Amino acid sequence: MAVSGLVFVLWVLAHMYGNLKAFAGHDAFDEYAAHLRTMGQPILPHGGALWIIRCILIVAILAHVSSAVVLWRRAERARSTRYQAKKNRHSTLSSRTMRWGGLALLLFIIWHLINFSAPRVNVSGGPTADPYVLVVDSFSVWWLTLIYLLAMIALGMHIRHGVWSASQTLGWTSSAAARHRAKALGIFLAVLIAAGFSLVPIFVLAGVITR
Repeated sequence: MAVSGLVFVLWVLAHMYGNLKAFAGHDAFDEYAAHLRTMGQPILPHGGALWIIRCILIVAILAHVSSAVVLWRRAERARSTRYQAKKNRHSTLSSRTMRWGGLALLLFIIWHLINFSAPRVNVSGGPTADPYVLVVDSFSVWWLTLIYLLAMIALGMHIRHGVWSASQTLGWTSSAAARHRAKALGIFLAVLIAAGFSLVPIFVLAGVITR
């Protein structure tokens, strides 16, 4: 779970950077989208590098979800008797919502792929072949932007605790200073990624990013 989670952190950082190309305008964003399919040419065929990335992400998500199920079952077996009274004195909201937040993110990823990858659904009824137009049309719809922003909050919370938990699993929190750095890194990445992804839909809905 730790390794697959770190793979996703690296991916969302790269994905966030690409999304911010929308601020550079139509041509810059579409060039970025086209570049994803021409990476590695002529060594790789058209779209080859993108499919390699997709395969890595598919393996990572299968590993992440299966690990979550195994850990959840292990926790259930370890405590067959429920707490009569449970006080969350040391846990964070991020840690307590990891399971449901992860499930919400999984559902959001499925919708996100339908919306922007395959088969590309433009809820505004406009064209889908142009990536920039699809982004602007999609986030011009308030309820879709709201869903996206809520998903980014869930993503930030998931990353905040996930980075800390992965650091523990990988043995990177052996000292008080290391634990402090791991917590700070989790918060930094959570805020950076959630805010970075939220900028484009907010500015589209505000009319700053337009066709």
